Amino acid sequence: MAKKTTHTEDLIALKRIEGQIRGIQKMIEGRRYCVDILIQLHSVVGAILRVEDKVFRRHLEGCVTDSFKGKSEIDKIKKIDEILTLIHKFRHV
Repeated sequence: MAKKTTHTEDLIALKRIEGQIRGIQKMIEGRRYCVDILIQLHSVVGAILRVEDKVFRRHLEGCVTDSFKGKSEIDKIKKIDEILTLIHKFRHV
């Protein structure tokens, strides 16, 4: 089972990503080699996807699980629709 992350850990990761972005901006301003820039961009994309995975997992383990433990069928249907909408958006980026 994956380690449960906190919002604080997400913020730390996002601040690190922010620093990476600033570094890439400097690379572009300094007219660095395109391949070096592309490698750094790919690294940022991977870092963002890791944060996204952690937030999505926490949502499933928290909000969605809580809805399914409740008695409201409407809440359950809303959560299912919400998750399906997210999956659809993630697939069509």
